This record gives sequence, structure tokens and C-alpha cells, in this order.
Amino acid sequence: MYVADSRASTSAASAEGAVRPRAGRRRAAVAPTVLALGTVSLITDVSSEMVTAVLPLYLVTGLGLSPLGFGLLDGIYNGFSALVRLIGGHLADRGGGRHKWVAGFGYALSAACKPLLLLAHTLTPIGLILAADRTGKGLRTAPRDALISLSSTPETRGRAFGVHRAMDTAGALFGPLVAFLILRATVDGYDAVFTVSFCVAVVGVLVLVLFVPNGARTTATRATTAGTGTAPQKTSGDTAPRPTLRAALALLGRPDLRRVTLCALLLGLATVSDSFVYLLLQRRLGVPDRWFALLPLGTAAAFLLLAVPLGRLADRVGRWRVFLAGHGTLLLAYALLLTSWHGTALPYAVLLLHGCFYAATDGVLMAVASESVPEELRSSGLALVQTGQALARFVCSLGFGAAWTAWGDRTALTASTVALALCALFALTLRRPTPSAPSEGLA
Repeated sequence: MYVADSRASTSAASAEGAVRPRAGRRRAAVAPTVLALGTVSLITDVSSEMVTAVLPLYLVTGLGLSPLGFGLLDGIYNGFSALVRLIGGHLADRGGGRHKWVAGFGYALSAACKPLLLLAHTLTPIGLILAADRTGKGLRTAPRDALISLSSTPETRGRAFGVHRAMDTAGALFGPLVAFLILRATVDGYDAVFTVSFCVAVVGVLVLVLFVPNGARTTATRATTAGTGTAPQKTSGDTAPRPTLRAALALLGRPDLRRVTLCALLLGLATVSDSFVYLLLQRRLGVPDRWFALLPLGTAAAFLLLAVPLGRLADRVGRWRVFLAGHGTLLLAYALLLTSWHGTALPYAVLLLHGCFYAATDGVLMAVASESVPEELRSSGLALVQTGQALARFVCSLGFGAAWTAWGDRTALTASTVALALCALFALTLRRPTPSAPSEGLA
């Protein structure tokens, strides 16, 4: 439960989003719910990243789409979920125990879209299929992250998200590798990739239904009150809001959540899609088509190795510091792509920085936002932040594809780099000015 008095008593530690455990208190283990959801995400990401790894090449080379056309589809793929995230969060919050089933419906919808790619060969049907797939992702993301947040104690929330993202990224690591092996071993490689992807996605849905528990809401509450023998108490004026859409939108009235959402939106406007990063690397280095599906492995490997360490670091030194530092590594990756360097170490350096960016921002952002939202509206609150970020990345994909078509890839990346630097500097100004104003800062 969100307790205002606890924030006042720990304002110095929470000024940058850090939550420090009490002295002599043993670090809590990661909750079983987090591990079960991590397993679901691992399997599902094997499926989705198989498609993501071959989709840019399939669309641009196989179907002959222009960068603008690909930017439109990529924007749909990465940003369409923004339209339904609030719905998914709201449905999960209503009734208390619906987080698992709303997430399960989202996973099932995405799985059903995979075999439909076998039938689509033009822009319109492919766009509709990708929109449906991203609708499933939009429905499941906020309830899933709310389950992780509600199953973890405040002191270990960054670590919990780090563990989940590490398991999720293990799937992202295996997915492109499986796609690469299928492309080399079969004649109709793309069709085989889409078929295997569907089968793997079905397994992920079954694991969710069978192994993810329903009762994650009280896990963190019990952990924070262990040994007291009493139920958690509300402070005066801390009334539990009803899980309505109006109450969800009213969360933006909280200065801390509003600032987090604004920063996520602005930084998302300058975050180039992963697919464009891989296409830029291929053009710079002349990577053969058959090796293209392996490029996401570099990002996934770095993400996998760094997600847990950076999540734990965020719990200790401040989640907002780590989040902004992650965007600094993305700026370095863009700068390397803009240089004239063509050495063999270039792809390794770019993909390492790219994976570090995700490890420092993806789960950490959700840990930051969780501190600003009451339990009763946890899914809805996280969905607000995710919606702003997804909409911004949708706009960025469209803009980057249009700029690439009109002026070339180098000009488009230069504009994105400058925009990201300016947005990051602006985000620095939104940090809590002093520890004496806990209600105005970023948790």
C-alpha cells in the first residue's frame, strides 16, 4: 500500500529513486511470481524475436518496401500497443485478481498472429497483423509489470525487474539464433520461421496458465510487515482509490508520476527503433543478408549480462541516475554509427552499448514509476508511463523512416542524436531539487 509518511521519512534515499534496506535486514529473495513470469517472457521472446530478427530484411529485401514504408510498419509494430495499454491496465486493476488473465489474453492474441504472417504479402494485411500482435503486447505488458511490482518489496524492486528482464532477454538472445538456424536449414526460410514462432508462443501461454499464481497482490505487503503480526495500516488521508479510468488518468496529477511520464515520452521521441539500428549497421559494414538475423544477439547478450547488476545498482545508488545514464550509452552508440570508423570492433561496441541502454532503462523505469502509484492502480499507473513511451517511439519510427527516405540515413541519425541529447538534458532538470520536498521528486 502507498504510504505517504514513509516517503517523508526516507526522502534523502528516494531523491534519486534509491530504496535502501534497513540495517540488519536480510535481502529478500526474488518472488516465485517473478521467476514464473520471467519463464513466460523467456519463451515468448524466443517466439517474438524470431520474427523481429527477420522482419526488417523480409520487408525491405523480400517485399521491396522503402525505408518510409518500413518505418510505418515498424512504428505500428512498436507503437500500436500504446493504444490499448491503458485498457489492459484498467481491466487488470478492476477486480483485483485479473492481472494474470488479462496478461494471458494478451499473450494468446500475439501467438495467434504469428501464422497469419504466412498469408500476408502486401503492406496493408501485414500492417493489420502487426497491429493485432502489438495489441496483445499492449494488453499484457502493464498487468505483467504490475504483478512483478506487487510481488516485490520496495527495497528489491529494481532487482526483481532486473531478474525478469534478464530472463526475458535470454529469450531475445535465443530467438534470433533459432531464426538464423532455420533460415540456413530450410528452403522456405521465412515461412518456417513464422511457423516455429507460433508453436513456441503457444508453449509460453501454457506456462502462464499453469504456473503463474493469481495472488501476487499481497506478497510484497506481507514481506514488509513480516514479524509484526499485524496487517499494514493506512495513514490518514491515504484512501484507496477505486480502479476506474478516471482514477487512472487522475494519477497524472501526482507530480512525481507526471514527471516520469513526461521524461519517458520525450526520450522516446528520440530513441531510434532497434530495427533501424541493425539496418544502419548492415549498411555500414556490408553484412550479408544471411547474417543479418544475428545482429540482435549482440544487444540481447549485453542486456542479459547487465540487467540484474544494473537493477541492483539502481536500488543502491538511485534508479533515476541509472535510467539517465542508460540514455548516455545510447548516445555513444549513435555517435559511433556516425563516425567514419569501419573497424571490426564497431558492431561489437555499438551492440554492447545498445544492450547496456536497455539494461539500464527498461526495468528500471518501471521500478521508478512503481513508487509513485498505489497498489490498487498499479497496472493503470504503469500503463500511463508505457503509453507515453510507446506513442513517442511510434512517432520516432515514422519520423526516422521519412527522414531516411528524404535525406539519407546519416542525416536522420544525426537529427535523432541531437534530439536525444537535448531531451536527456531536459530530463536532468526534472530531478528533485532538494530532499526537503519529497512530494515533488522522482521516486
